[in-house]
Amino acid sequence: MYIKENLQLTYCTNVHPGSNWDTTFKSIERHVPEIKKEVCSHRPFGLGLRLSNIASEELGIEGKLLQFKKWLDDQGVYVFTMNGFPYGNFHNERVKDDVHTPDWTKVERLTYTKRLFDQLLILLPEGLSGGISTSPISYKYWHKTPEETDKAFQKGAQHLLEVVVHLRDIEQRQGTYLHLDIEPEPDGLMENSDEVVKFFADYLIPLAKSYLTDKLAIDESEAVRLVHRHITVCYDICHFSLAFEEPQETFEKLEKSGIKIGKIQVSAALKIISDEHNNEKIWKALSQFDEPVYLHQVTERIDGRVKTYSDLPEVLEERKPFEELRAHFHVPIFLESFGELYSTQDHIVKVIDYIKGNAVSEHLEIETYTWDVLPPALKRDLNESIVRELKWFLEKYN
Repeated sequence: MYIKENLQLTYCTNVHPGSNWDTTFKSIERHVPEIKKEVCSHRPFGLGLRLSNIASEELGIEGKLLQFKKWLDDQGVYVFTMNGFPYGNFHNERVKDDVHTPDWTKVERLTYTKRLFDQLLILLPEGLSGGISTSPISYKYWHKTPEETDKAFQKGAQHLLEVVVHLRDIEQRQGTYLHLDIEPEPDGLMENSDEVVKFFADYLIPLAKSYLTDKLAIDESEAVRLVHRHITVCYDICHFSLAFEEPQETFEKLEKSGIKIGKIQVSAALKIISDEHNNEKIWKALSQFDEPVYLHQVTERIDGRVKTYSDLPEVLEERKPFEELRAHFHVPIFLESFGELYSTQDHIVKVIDYIKGNAVSEHLEIETYTWDVLPPALKRDLNESIVRELKWFLEKYN
């Protein structure tokens, strides 16, 4: 839904089960009309669609895509952004580092992403831009040496440039602007803004100057322009708070480097603040968030550097002294604290304050996908929870 001209807000349907198209559509059919009724009953409601690879393949057969488009139109719902990060199932079984599988070194990731763009092109209303968020190339621990990491970046950059060619062709033929939004996260090959800038400068731009100039018969300046137009960043507020980055500094750094933000994912991380008189209760509260489905990396800033622990059990087992920890667990954005624990909701407020006066991105997507694995005390009716998040954001923005 529009919250002002050229600024749209939605939630991501990765909160719903979606192993195949039938499951995906049944979830959307069950939840979306009720959510729309509560937040914008008389206006069109934009949706952040998540399709697994299997769901996407099945949507492409027997006229299902056009049937879905008609259902959306009938409901007053439209799709303007998609989540193309998780390729496989994202609920009710172990995900952990497999969320990156296949990574951008694999042609399967390229094929899946191009197919998603072709489907988004059909679903996207005329005159709007569309984006798809994706993995930050790969998972850091799959590459054991600097040489292996370098090869992953090179192969990933090559595949991203093939997406650029695809999106340029779409824009030339259809007049529709689409962008791929790289989503940095803890233990991804890109975790923070410095690593994003370095990837563009050391891999994406140099390769574009040779590959795109030859492939498209264009000059180097046009090749660079196409990269910056079609390869953007998904600024996940939770993830950048885990990197201990202040929003304004990140936005300004990326802008200075010519890197655009295609989508802002509105999300909050857990914040754990030490209290020597209460640490036993704090550790007990934190242990309630240890669950087996998703990776919950934990970060800590020590002497100006950010240390990342690979998953929450590592921190719970060691119980080292700390001042402040942040955990990669997408918690409800409307809550500032959770008993003994806190959230990085303050980063969301800073982003809201900044985007009121700065055109950072056209796409805002609330992404709290952990409702089914939250501690019991935090679980509520799903529709009610999603509506509460959307209304909280609108209240803060307005």
